[in-house]
Amino acid sequence: MQLQFPEPVIPDHVPSSLVRPFPYVFGMTTAADPFGEWAAAVHDGPEIFYAPHAYPGATPAWIVRRVEDLRKIYFDTETFSSKDFSPFAKLIGDTWTNLPVEIDPPNHAKYRAFINPLFTPSAMAKLEDRIRGYAVEYIEGFCERGECEFMADFAFEFPIKVFLELMDFPLSNTRQFLEWETGLLHSLDMATIAEATRNVVGFLRDEIEDRRRNPRGDIISYALGVEVDGRKLNEDELVGFAFNLFIGGLDTVSTNMGLQFLHLARNPQHQQLLKDDPRQIPHAIDEMMRAYAAVTTFRTCTRETEFNGVKMMPGDKVAMSTTLAGRDPQEFPEPGEVRFDRNPRHVSFGFGPHMCVGMHLAKREMRIAIEEFVNRIPQFGLRPGHAVEYHLGMIQPVTLPLVW
Repeated sequence: MQLQFPEPVIPDHVPSSLVRPFPYVFGMTTAADPFGEWAAAVHDGPEIFYAPHAYPGATPAWIVRRVEDLRKIYFDTETFSSKDFSPFAKLIGDTWTNLPVEIDPPNHAKYRAFINPLFTPSAMAKLEDRIRGYAVEYIEGFCERGECEFMADFAFEFPIKVFLELMDFPLSNTRQFLEWETGLLHSLDMATIAEATRNVVGFLRDEIEDRRRNPRGDIISYALGVEVDGRKLNEDELVGFAFNLFIGGLDTVSTNMGLQFLHLARNPQHQQLLKDDPRQIPHAIDEMMRAYAAVTTFRTCTRETEFNGVKMMPGDKVAMSTTLAGRDPQEFPEPGEVRFDRNPRHVSFGFGPHMCVGMHLAKREMRIAIEEFVNRIPQFGLRPGHAVEYHLGMIQPVTLPLVW
């Protein structure tokens, strides 16, 4: 997919020798393999370089490719701030912030303190039967057909149903949420992203107001009742909290499922292993999340600093690519080889204070999806002749036709 990019503005402090192209451009699609050849090529280059079109909107960012360096940045929240790493609020002229992911310590801990209890393993275990019920419902709907388009028939809608359950939103919103999610996370056009953001925020504001009038046992009602520093959350905090759940609860789970089932479709021996011994599924998920890490977030440099010999200045964006981290050959020997007994220390759920708050729910959804699929569906593969195309930014199969 060829697009005209804006002419990059390279700051004076960036040496020309460190300005390099970067293939992972938010909003584009590719038929190439973004995990194998692309990641290997980036890892052949400098440990840190400056990419002209890496940030949403095709603007520049530093690329830090080593896991070791990313871990340092995750922890140095004074130099590398999470604030405003996404463009959504600014695009529509709003003042809310994705909460808690765009809040830096020490304030970050105050918000995590009320959010963490919602997503503990024990809290998520209470959802096990409901999540499994949704998975079975979708699989039973297509198992007799001998085929499915996995993204549309399962990966997108299944986690949306779970999200709707948590938020006590009508299940009839499933298709609408999918449309908004696609506009938010898979478009290169900033006007499209802005329109999707307005729609989501408008919906969330209406739901927040509804819970004020009619509180019930859902997450928004809970957030309306908590206090931080002796006060209730204000409107910006409530919107930022709900918007963050919308982003994190939908597309990241769909994305990881798509990549995991693509791997299983291409590797029938791994399918059979998990069918024969479902106890291996959690280990398989961790290894596939390393090998097919899909998410890039960003940090903003807050002060002049030298990081591993590279000068960075206030305002510089730094890309936190879990894709590159998962394929770091200095951290993971033979990174292109998927071994379910590897037990990798990956950063696909983040690292340090900003470790993903919803990871226990995400792992549960992915585990149940694989358990039920390999239990109910005969050995499956990609539809013959199908060429896989990927969305970039959040790396995800555009379509995934499976046959059995």
